[in-house]
Amino acid sequence: MSTVIARTPDVKTKLPAVGTTIFTVMSALATEKNAVNLGQGFPDFGCDPKLLQAVTDAMAAGHNQYPPMPGILPLREAIASKISTLYGHGYDAQSEITITAGATQAIITAILAVVRPGDEVIVLEPCYDSYVPNIDLAGGTVVRVPLTPGTFRPDFDKIAAAITPRTRAIIINTPHNPSATVWTRADLARLAELLRPTDVLLIADEVYEHMVYDGVPHASACAHPELAARALVVSSFGKTYHVTGWKVGYVAAPKPLTAEFRKVHQFNVFTVNTPVQHGLAQYMSDPKPYVELSAFYQRKRDLFRAGLAKTRLKLLPSQGSYFQCVDYSAVSDRSEEDFCRWLTTDLGVAAIPLSAFYDDGRNQKLARFCFAKRDETLNTALDRLARL
Repeated sequence: MSTVIARTPDVKTKLPAVGTTIFTVMSALATEKNAVNLGQGFPDFGCDPKLLQAVTDAMAAGHNQYPPMPGILPLREAIASKISTLYGHGYDAQSEITITAGATQAIITAILAVVRPGDEVIVLEPCYDSYVPNIDLAGGTVVRVPLTPGTFRPDFDKIAAAITPRTRAIIINTPHNPSATVWTRADLARLAELLRPTDVLLIADEVYEHMVYDGVPHASACAHPELAARALVVSSFGKTYHVTGWKVGYVAAPKPLTAEFRKVHQFNVFTVNTPVQHGLAQYMSDPKPYVELSAFYQRKRDLFRAGLAKTRLKLLPSQGSYFQCVDYSAVSDRSEEDFCRWLTTDLGVAAIPLSAFYDDGRNQKLARFCFAKRDETLNTALDRLARL
């Protein structure tokens, strides 16, 4: 009897440039070295017990089967109410808001819904690491436009030069990961001016919308009528309510864009965790948690920056998000990835190199810390960084 050898057929990868993300690598190294993990962006503290109880109550009440594909109506109505109150734009809860399995799923679904092979999509580097693979999977062409070195402000002359008849969409992110800069209302007005004569769509990643500091309001694409008319605006309950592992977010968009979005959404996740949706809908009846979130994180930012100021690290502005970038050129000549590995291994504090957010891996001697941590965690990290 002949021996049959099992064989796995070769598969030509759709994402040849993609490997294990730096976030996974640095978190694993932090665990191995027992380092304080200020690399990956998630809190090390719990959420409000009232939110946990609301979800528990929803499960006990029997909300454990499939919800409607776009999400339960009470949650969509709560989101529409929040957007109207904060940004003055009215979205129809029935036809213009969709609950998603986190912001990452929202972004890939938006891209798959509107980008076709050969379409160009503008991304502003440094950018979150899912954008480019999402565009590749849709068959689109990535057009990289750098944010201004040093300030990470949008360079509208370069954005304008990148727009062609093939441009299908532009992705913006404010507050920005990794640089912690925020777009202003004037920035959005300038973008609207550039897009006005085009059919270019806007994908606005606003997952840190409730983390903008020093009394500055968040400038949302929702609040600019011209942009809102062509935008899919993404936000995240995970970021806002300290529950990143729940993976629940939403997209707000005009009815025609939402219709296309939902065509894809229903076939990649169909729908999202039912009891969590009911719990969030109940919890959103009190706006205090998201209204006061900026003050909560600004205190942590200020504590962390005060400690870093005692080191040789140069602080970049942190206008929004829960990230703080530093220039380490006075400390080391190492490349960004090597410096972050050394920092994790020898000093016991994990960070993320900004080079991970660029296609060319450029070395600007910049690293990103996350300060969404307990004060004790931040103080432990600062004690170790004081050796720099």
